[in-house]
Amino acid sequence: MAVNKRIWQNQDGSPGEAWVVSYRDQGGTRRTKNFDRKRDADAFENTVNVDVRRGLHIPDSQSILVSEAARQWQDSTAGLEQSTRSQYRQHIDLHIIPFIGATKLSQLTVPAVRAFEDKLVKEGRSSAMVRKILTSLGSILADAQERGLVVQNVLRGLRSNRRGKDRSKAIDRRRKGKLKIGVDIPTPDEIRTLIAALDQHPRWRPLLLTAIFTGLRASELRGLRWADLDFKRGELRVHQRADRYNKIGSPKSDAGERTVPLAPMLINVLRTWKLARPKGDLDLVFPNGEGGIEDYSNIAKRGVRPIMIAAGIVTKSGKAKYSLHSLRHFYASWCINRRVDGGLELPLKVVQSRLGHASIQMTADRYGHLFPRGDDGAELAAAEKAFLRS
Repeated sequence: MAVNKRIWQNQDGSPGEAWVVSYRDQGGTRRTKNFDRKRDADAFENTVNVDVRRGLHIPDSQSILVSEAARQWQDSTAGLEQSTRSQYRQHIDLHIIPFIGATKLSQLTVPAVRAFEDKLVKEGRSSAMVRKILTSLGSILADAQERGLVVQNVLRGLRSNRRGKDRSKAIDRRRKGKLKIGVDIPTPDEIRTLIAALDQHPRWRPLLLTAIFTGLRASELRGLRWADLDFKRGELRVHQRADRYNKIGSPKSDAGERTVPLAPMLINVLRTWKLARPKGDLDLVFPNGEGGIEDYSNIAKRGVRPIMIAAGIVTKSGKAKYSLHSLRHFYASWCINRRVDGGLELPLKVVQSRLGHASIQMTADRYGHLFPRGDDGAELAAAEKAFLRS
């Protein structure tokens, strides 16, 4: 293995030069690779020397393009939900292939990925979208690595090199992105007003009351079956959901499979609704007029928004102030609030279980700031007094 400087004359008479690394791969085939700078050639020589000895080296001539690796990974996701696959397809078609699709996997370095990330931001992608695109790219490279098409997943190098910065950014996002009562989360008075207005909307009353007092996601409400309700025990079980394409599937995560208690008032409402609801083969609690899966857009356009506006729960511009998902936020706050304030005062772990979050950290990041704090000074004084007396 050697690094040599090569000089030549171009057709227009101008001089050309490159640093050439000559080596034999693990199969004994002689290969060369050119670099503009000697330090890049030296760095490649050091790396390829180790990779060849370990039998991991993949020369550029045998490497596939990022676009090809992306399609292979996309084909491997056939068993996922259609909405998830659609999101991955958008990441590939709209972001990954246009920018780095023509790059070979062997040439995809940490600096190249960092430049790709910077370009996404410069082109106007939101920080949340950039994170999702990079996650998809990491999955593409992991899949290619398992197939023996690339030696390393360079996304791991990018993330580890910037872990401290990412952590601080995540903390900033959590601090700045706290859900606010009256802005993101309906106040108790607004919920009381909404409940009163529901008396004039019998078609949507059972669904919205269930959303308020169980915290189910919209997809879980749309996929809820009568078989999942147990009126004797006073609880419902979440076993399935309806995605945006109106296909029934499993909950978002294993934690999504859960049992949620039902308030007596809600049980009475659902008993009455069972006699009046449209019937269908799917046995859904909240079906459309023909007994099939209700579209989310229909719930929003014909249910939530008009009722909010009729109840006077609107923004300064006169639009509905909250979405259906905001009722899930209210349920979380209701679980957290003190009993003297009309809440349930549940521990964080129980709130996580009720909401079906995959981790307690997710619940803490989202709603931790809502937990009531006592008088720290008074509690400290009482603890000190009890300690010294014992």
